[in-house]
This record gives sequence, structure tokens and C-alpha cells, in this order.
Amino acid sequence: MIDLIDYSLLREIWWVLLGVLLIGFALTDGYDLGLGAILRLIGRDDVERRMALESIEPNWEGNQVWFVLGGGAVFAAWPLLYAASFSSFYFAMLLLLVALILRPVGFAFRNRLPQARWREAWDWALTIAGAVPSLVFGIAFGNLLLGVPFHFTPELLPIYDGDFIGLFRPFALLAGLISLAMLVMHGACFAAMRVEDPVGARARRIARIAAAVAAAAFVGAGVWLRFLPAPAIVGSMRVDAPSDPLIKHVLMIDGGWFANYALNPWMTAVPVVTVAALIAVVLIGKRWLAFLASGTAVAGIVLTAGLAMFPFLMPSSTHPAHGLTVWDASSSERTLGIMLVAAAIFLPLILAYTAWAFRVMRGTVTRAHVESQDDAGGAY
Repeated sequence: MIDLIDYSLLREIWWVLLGVLLIGFALTDGYDLGLGAILRLIGRDDVERRMALESIEPNWEGNQVWFVLGGGAVFAAWPLLYAASFSSFYFAMLLLLVALILRPVGFAFRNRLPQARWREAWDWALTIAGAVPSLVFGIAFGNLLLGVPFHFTPELLPIYDGDFIGLFRPFALLAGLISLAMLVMHGACFAAMRVEDPVGARARRIARIAAAVAAAAFVGAGVWLRFLPAPAIVGSMRVDAPSDPLIKHVLMIDGGWFANYALNPWMTAVPVVTVAALIAVVLIGKRWLAFLASGTAVAGIVLTAGLAMFPFLMPSSTHPAHGLTVWDASSSERTLGIMLVAAAIFLPLILAYTAWAFRVMRGTVTRAHVESQDDAGGAY
């Protein structure tokens, strides 16, 4: 059956699957990152912070499956992308790794001792572990839209031509703000839905502010992109040929990231719905509806960037012709086919388990419930 699928179509299917994994990560792990970032804002005392943390503790480890799957998919399906991105963003990924390591340590050790200073220190660690990845992910996407300074040797060894400081360009920082505001909004909507007032009420106010910031920054980034150059492939490209990013011709065109939207007007529905969803988060009163609107906005922001960049996965700012695309950075046809069978088996299982876990862990976290753990000796 795999042999019946054209190589070029397999590559496009894996581009879609990569997008699904990124959106799945942003929707699931995104809300607990966002909630962690605002932990000290919505929780005024130890019990309130434990209420917020307890709302995500049953699921946060399972949510990271999407992150692991995304990294594995890039490694196996797009080896050139994996090599170029990990060498280019090495120090940024090291910073991300340190922040992500803080999270499980914080959850494991925060309640081990009852001293206030001990718990406040771990609260700050969890806040940093939520805010830093949220910011770094956005900065990375911003750099993809700007183009990453890298090239390949004739032997296809990736060479990074920039430095760590160069990642923090103004547009990339704006993209980081979008990501941070987006995930804070999503996490705050989750807390508003799952945690008893007054913690939930504070989270709802933060969600509205974050949604307004995300909407303004998202529209501003779109206007900015109109004036930024983007790569465009010149002439025909063999979409079923073995991967070789050095054989295509590329030109830089001002506002080129809008080319796909001009060729396919239906795509404009994605950013329009995204902005509408962000506005809905601000206006909607029912908290579960606000969470659904938040999820729609999160998926829309990721999808808007993906549709704009297609077929590019990682453009190069110094050597545009060396930028990686869906058709010249993938694994072999056989590898993609075998992986597709595995994805067809395991992705539905992961979706089913995630839905089941959310159903089992549903309900409101109350102050009385958390305080009852103290009475039972289960707080530490």
C-alpha cells in the first residue's frame, strides 16, 4: 500500500503530520507552560498556587509526548532539517532544555518541605520553566520567517553563519511575544476553567489581557512581514527526486510570505479566524467556551505561519538557495512510508489516550480539596 503513494505526496503528508504534532504540542503542553508562567500572579498564597498546579499535574507529563514526537519526527523524516536546526539553535536549545528540566524537578520537590522559602523558590523555578520555553519557541519561529544564517558544504554538512545574540532580532522578539502571550492566554483560560475562584477569576482577567496582546502582536507581525523579504523558488523543482537542497534556484521577494495566500485565497480564512478567536477570548463570558476559543487561536497562529512558509521548512538568510524545503530535506521514500504506517497506528492511540486522560481528570480544583490534603498529611 505504501508503494502506491507517490514520493512527493509522502513528503507533503509528513509536512502535514509535522504541523499536527506542533499544534498538538501547543494545545496540550502549551496550556501547562502558560499556567506555569503566571503561577505567581494567579496564586496569592501557598494553597492557591497548589490549586493551580494540581489542575495540570495529572496531565503535564503526558502532554510532553507531543514534544517528543515532534522531535522524533524531525529527526527521522527531515534529517537535514534536524542537523541544520540543532546546530544553528544550539545555545537556544540548551537554554530550552535547562528550562524544561526545571519543570519535573519543580513538580517533584516543591511540596517536599513545608517551609515557605523552599516552596517560593520552586514556584519561581516553575514560573521560569513556563515562561522561557514559551518565549524561546516564538523566537525560533520568528527566526525561521526571517531566515536563518546557515549554508551547506558540498558534502551537505550544515554550517551556521550567525551567533546566539543574532537570534534576538526585533521581529524574532515580536514573534516571541506572540508565543508567550498566546500560551499565557491558553494556560490562563485552562486555569479559569479548572480552578475555583478567586484563582480562576484572576486567571480569566489575565487571559483577556494576554489575548488582546496576542491579537495586536499577531496583526502587527503580519503587517511587518509585508515589508520583509522571503525566499521564492524560481523555475521547476523535482518534487520526487532524492533530497539535495543545493540544486534549486531561489530569489528573495519582498512580502513573499504572502504568496501562498495570494495563490490560495481560502487560506486567508485561517488568520481571520485566529484573530476572531482571540477577540472571542476577550469577550466570551463562559469559561469553557473561552478555552475552546483559546485553543482555536493557538492552532490558528501555528497554522498561519506554516501555510505562509510552505514549502520551506528552514529558509537561509545568507544562502537562500540552501534553504530547506519539504521536497529536498526529507528521508528516503521507504523511510517515510514505514514511518507513515507507524504514525497511522500510534497517533490515534495517543489522541484517544489524551482524550481519555482529560475526561478522567476533569472537574474543578477547590481550596477545600487542597486543604484536606494537609489534614490527611499529603501536602509534603
